[in-house]
Amino acid sequence: MERANEFLKLSDEESELVSRLAVPPHRVGIDRSFFEDLILKGIRVDRAEPGLVSCTFKVPPRLTDRSGKLSMGAIANLVDELGGAVIQIEGLPMNVSVDMSISFLSSAKVHDELEITSRVLGQRGGYSGTIVLIRNKVTGEAVAEGRHSLFGKHASKL
Repeated sequence: MERANEFLKLSDEESELVSRLAVPPHRVGIDRSFFEDLILKGIRVDRAEPGLVSCTFKVPPRLTDRSGKLSMGAIANLVDELGGAVIQIEGLPMNVSVDMSISFLSSAKVHDELEITSRVLGQRGGYSGTIVLIRNKVTGEAVAEGRHSLFGKHASKL
C-alpha cells in the first residue's frame, strides 16, 4: 500500500495545478460531462454510418501520463465513448456500459496521430457488443483494442 501511495503522491507543482482546476457543474442532458469534454476535444470524425464510426485523433499533452505516453485511462475512456457512439440512436437515452475488455498493445506519444475505428459486433434485444481499434496512423501499429458491451432498455415504437 505504501508503494501505491508513493506512486500516486503529487508534487507541489502538480497539487497547485489540480487546485486551480475549475470544473463547472454538469447539467445532465444539456451539457457534456467532464470526461466527454476532456476526451472528445480534438476527435475528428472521418466516417460515420450505421454500425461503423471512424475517427482521427491527435494525442494532446493533457491525456498523457508522466512518461509522455497516452494514458491507459484515456484509452479506456476512448473505448467507452466511441464504443457507445457507434450504437447511439439520436433522440434515445444513452446505453450504459456493462463490460469492457481492453488489450494495450503498444503506446502512443504526444502529437501522435491515431486512427480509431469502432464497429458493432452484434445486437440482441437491449444488449450490444462493439469493438474499438486504436492504431498509430503513421506506422499502422495497433495501440489498443477494446471490446465493449452495453445495455439499453428503450421503449418500443410499436
